[in-house]
Amino acid sequence: MRKWISRVALAIVALVGLAFAGLSYRMGSARDAYGMLRYALPRMSQGEVKVGDKAPDVELISTDGASRLHLRDKIGPRPLVLIFGSYT
Repeated sequence: MRKWISRVALAIVALVGLAFAGLSYRMGSARDAYGMLRYALPRMSQGEVKVGDKAPDVELISTDGASRLHLRDKIGPRPLVLIFGSYT
């Protein structure tokens, strides 16, 4: 019985290790994967915005880092595309 429990525990540890390795590969590094697991996952939640709703107003920082603007000022008749990402 004890041998069976240790094998199951070893298999679980191996699966968690493989999952973390795969996530690290997809995210770019183990540090990024750990950061997502540590900080992002506990704070993820479903929002209340549905398809067709107006976008909530938020304050955005421009790419120069100095000027700020509100989303409500940029919404108009033409589509507005926001890109959240790092290109470094």
